[in-house]
Amino acid sequence: MVLNYIWIAFFLIAFVVALVKLTVMGDLEVFPAMMDATFAQSKTAFEISLGLTGVLALWLGIMKIGEKGGLVSALSRWLSPVFTRLFPDIPKGHPVTGSIFMNLSANMLGLDNAATPMGLKAMEQMQELNTRKDTATNPMIMFLVLNTSGLTLVPVSILVYRAQMGAAQPTDVFIPILLATFFSTLAGVIVTSLFQRINLLSRTLLLTLGGMCLAVAAIIWGFSRLSPVVMNQVSVSVANILLMTIIVGFILAGMRKRVNVYDAFVEGAKEGFTTAVRIIPYLVAILVAIGVFRASGAMDWLIDGVRWLVGALGFDTQFVEALPTALMKPLSGSGARGMMVDTMTTYGADSFVGRLSCIFQGSTDTTFYILAVYFGSVGIRHTRHAVTCGLLADLAGIIAAIFIAALFFGG
Repeated sequence: MVLNYIWIAFFLIAFVVALVKLTVMGDLEVFPAMMDATFAQSKTAFEISLGLTGVLALWLGIMKIGEKGGLVSALSRWLSPVFTRLFPDIPKGHPVTGSIFMNLSANMLGLDNAATPMGLKAMEQMQELNTRKDTATNPMIMFLVLNTSGLTLVPVSILVYRAQMGAAQPTDVFIPILLATFFSTLAGVIVTSLFQRINLLSRTLLLTLGGMCLAVAAIIWGFSRLSPVVMNQVSVSVANILLMTIIVGFILAGMRKRVNVYDAFVEGAKEGFTTAVRIIPYLVAILVAIGVFRASGAMDWLIDGVRWLVGALGFDTQFVEALPTALMKPLSGSGARGMMVDTMTTYGADSFVGRLSCIFQGSTDTTFYILAVYFGSVGIRHTRHAVTCGLLADLAGIIAAIFIAALFFGG
């Protein structure tokens, strides 16, 4: 229901802004631009779904081999102590816990192409446990928030963009991004747990969260001792080695169980094709609304309003120039990426604003895109508190990014 109101608001706000620009400012281009955006974004939504088809077929095929080979079940049993507390409505040892773990691991390594199929598989498995097929369950919402909070240990693409834009040290935002995205994820878990009355003070969860903090600290320490070139090489190599290890490991597990791995792969790949087709309407709906909102100039007015308010309160408005990236990120990954590049082009890759835009880009994920794809893949219409928790996690990431950027780069 919340997503429905937000979708309507995008169109109504965009229409009102466009009317003002037409009648008051005499802008004759605004309505043609909005209509162009509807067609362009519809095409983009289809192209995204088409592009996902092959990747979904590949990874859902591999996942099917892992299921029949017993690896996913083994992983589920291993993770049960933690997952039974964080996802109490999922039966102990259910295969979905393995899918969730693999999705989150792929996200942390920045492996978007692998993370999405694994996440869609997890949603399908959780939907099997759902007694109200059109309404999101608590485990679905917790899983979505963990995805939208965007915990990424290796933000390779951002580092590459910084190098292309002429940054003296492209990797100087690595630690700030890691810290900001960690706070975003932690906030998402806490907020969702409060909504769902999950006890985060249990010994198992405290040890897990503490272990994650130590792991993040170790990664920060290890990467901080590498040169920028070596850091990029190590991160890319580790990601690719892990991916290939997963593929070969699943195949070997299938062979050990005497599974016909080829037939199992084809069976899973067919599911991938069906899923890709099923998400097209949901992607069209959300991307068209976002495109109209941007084309109307409403986003620019929002930024100007924030700048005025911050200035009126007596605070430094320097960080506001990077806000377009932060505000666009929950709506569109490519849009936020474009904002980030534009900010670095305008102010310089090594400026405070340029660096902050990169931290914004890495601190959270595309909340509405993820909600549209994941919930759309299983026909969920009532999202309950998913949007609220996801946006609060995004807000925590934005606030953390501003303070962390000020700490590291003296804005």
